[in-house]
Amino acid sequence: MSGDPPKSGLMSAINKTLGPIMLMVYSPNMVMFMWYAAAHCDGSFSELARRILEKGAVAGVAEIWSNVTLGTPVVLYAIFGYMLFALFLQVTMPGPRAEGPVTPKGNVPVYKDNGFVCFLVTIASFVGLTFYLKKHGLTPTVVYDRFDEVLVTLTLFSLVFCLVLQFKGYFFPSSSDHGSSGNLLFDFYWGTELYPRVFGVDVKVFTNCRFGMTVWPLLCLIFALKSYELHGFVDSMWVSCFLQMVYFTKFFWWEAGYMRTIDIMVDRAGYYICWGCLVYVTGFYTSVSLYLVNKPVHLGTPLSAVILILGVFSIAINFLADKQKQDIRASDGKCLIWGKPAKVIRAQYVLESGEKRESILLASGWWGVARHFHYVPELLLAFFWTVPAGFENLMPYSYVIFLFILLTHRTFRDDEKCGAKYTTFWETYCKHVPYKMIPGVF
Repeated sequence: MSGDPPKSGLMSAINKTLGPIMLMVYSPNMVMFMWYAAAHCDGSFSELARRILEKGAVAGVAEIWSNVTLGTPVVLYAIFGYMLFALFLQVTMPGPRAEGPVTPKGNVPVYKDNGFVCFLVTIASFVGLTFYLKKHGLTPTVVYDRFDEVLVTLTLFSLVFCLVLQFKGYFFPSSSDHGSSGNLLFDFYWGTELYPRVFGVDVKVFTNCRFGMTVWPLLCLIFALKSYELHGFVDSMWVSCFLQMVYFTKFFWWEAGYMRTIDIMVDRAGYYICWGCLVYVTGFYTSVSLYLVNKPVHLGTPLSAVILILGVFSIAINFLADKQKQDIRASDGKCLIWGKPAKVIRAQYVLESGEKRESILLASGWWGVARHFHYVPELLLAFFWTVPAGFENLMPYSYVIFLFILLTHRTFRDDEKCGAKYTTFWETYCKHVPYKMIPGVF
C-alpha cells in the first residue's frame, strides 16, 4: 500500500475502507488470541480454535475478551513510567546528527543518532531495577502475570494517540509532507503526516524504536526471568533470548540505517505503523518467548550450540549486507566490495518541485546476489530463535510466518516505489540484479 492509494473504483473502496476496517478488527483480536493461547490453551492454536468455535465465533471471541482485565495501577505505572523514561532518553542522550532520505516534497528529516546509547542505558536500568525489586521481594515478571492488562491498556492508548496524530496532521502539520486522502477512516489508519513531531520529538522514532523495538527486548528478558522463576535454567529459552538480544543490539547499532527503510520513508504515522509498533510488536513479535514460559524445551548442549552458531552466522551476514550499503553511501560509491571496486548505478530522480537528485544503487556484494537478499538471513535468524521451542505447536512460529509474508510483500512494495522513483535507472538495476530475494528462485 502506498502513501497515495487509488482514488476511484473497487480498488479504492478496498484500499481505503474495507481493507483498513478488516485489519483494524483483526489485529487487536490477533494480539489477544496470542496471549490467550499462551496463558490458557497451553500454546495450542487448535485448542484456542476449539474454545472459540465451541460457543460460536462471536460468542467465543467475546469469551476471550471477558477474561481480559483493564489496566490496574501497577500496569499503568509500568507502561507510562517507561514511556516517560524512554522520552527522556530520546531527548537527552547524546548522538551525532543523522539524516533520512529526501522526501518527495524536498524535506530532509534530521535525527539524533542515539539509539544504541538509549538501548544500552535501558537494558542496564532494567537489570538494576530487577536486582532492586528482587531484593525487596518483588519482581518485574508481574508484567507477564498481567500481560493481558498491558495489551488492552496499550491498545486503548494507541487508538487515542492515533486519533490525535490524525487531527494534528490536519491542523498542525510538522512539515509539508502531510495531507488527507479525503477519507477520515483511511486517514486514521494510514496517517496524515510522514514525519510528525510533537514538541520537537520525532513520533516515529519514539513509537518504532524507543517503544516497539525496545519493549520487545525488555519483554524477552522479562519472559526469560519468569521462565527461570518457574523452571530454573532452561536452555531453549536462553538460546532464543540470546539470539534475539544479538538482533536487537545489531538493530540499534544500525538505527540510522533503519531511518532509510520503507517503514520510515513511505509509511505515515497512523494506526498501521503506530498501533503496530506500540501493540502488535509488543503482543505478537514476542510470541516465541511468551510461549516458552509455559512450554520449556530441553535441547542439550550440542543442539543449543548448533542453533546458536547458525543464528549468529545469520545475523552476521545481515549486518555485513547493511554495512556494504552504508560504506557505499559514506564513500560516494568509491570503495571495495568483496575486494573489488563496487558496481554502482547512479540513479537520477526528480522531486515534486522539479529539482533533480541522485541516489547510488549498489549492484555488487550481497546486493548483487539479489535486490533484497539481506531479508534471507533475517528470516533465518528468526527461525533459529524460534526452533528451540520445538514443533509441538504452531504458535511460536507465528512471527516467522508473519515475517516471511511481510518481507516478501515488502520486496514488491520496494520495487514498485523504486520503479516509480528511478524509472529507467531502476530497470537497468534490475537487469544487473534480476532476483528479488533468493537467487535463481525469486
